[in-house]
Amino acid sequence: MVLKPDTARIGVLGGTFDPPHFGHLAAGLEVRHRLRLSVVLFVVANDPWQKSALHPVTPAPVRLEMVRAAVRDLDGLEASALEIDRGGESYMADTLQELRDLHPGAELLMVVGSDVAQGLDTWKRPAELRELATTVVVDRAGRSGGRPGAGWPAVAVEIPAMDISSCDIRSRFADGRPVEALVPGAVAEVVRSRGLYGCGR
Repeated sequence: MVLKPDTARIGVLGGTFDPPHFGHLAAGLEVRHRLRLSVVLFVVANDPWQKSALHPVTPAPVRLEMVRAAVRDLDGLEASALEIDRGGESYMADTLQELRDLHPGAELLMVVGSDVAQGLDTWKRPAELRELATTVVVDRAGRSGGRPGAGWPAVAVEIPAMDISSCDIRSRFADGRPVEALVPGAVAEVVRSRGLYGCGR
């Protein structure tokens, strides 16, 4: 990633991406366009502690491979291995601080869905999140969702309405239902070549 240090505006979209789908891509592309960002980083969680305690999660290097495949031909979207390289449980506060150290003159914008925005105060070290980045809340078209509490610098961006869930996609791969309208072909290729989600069993 080559950025002009004093003018860069970096969107940070963290997630499990198990698998990445068109909803994720729509959010990244719309946020970059509307807010004139230099880049949107798809930061793949190494250990998404809020999810890994509840159900099995695909190994981080494989999820990174899928994200790289998903964004490969999309200008301004990039896969990031920052949390994987750091190891351990993944906390956005650590990621934003690392990006601040790497790009001290850049403006950071943390991209979250409206479904999680109201819970940001429950994340690890929320005061640091508020200090390090502006929060971008992604709303689906026609559905204004939750907002962070008082004290959070935030803006809202509406994206096209897409009812897509990673859980449903995993189920579709497992039982052979169509996924072509939900994930990029390059992601489906990774899933099938690696036999993920019970595909091909």
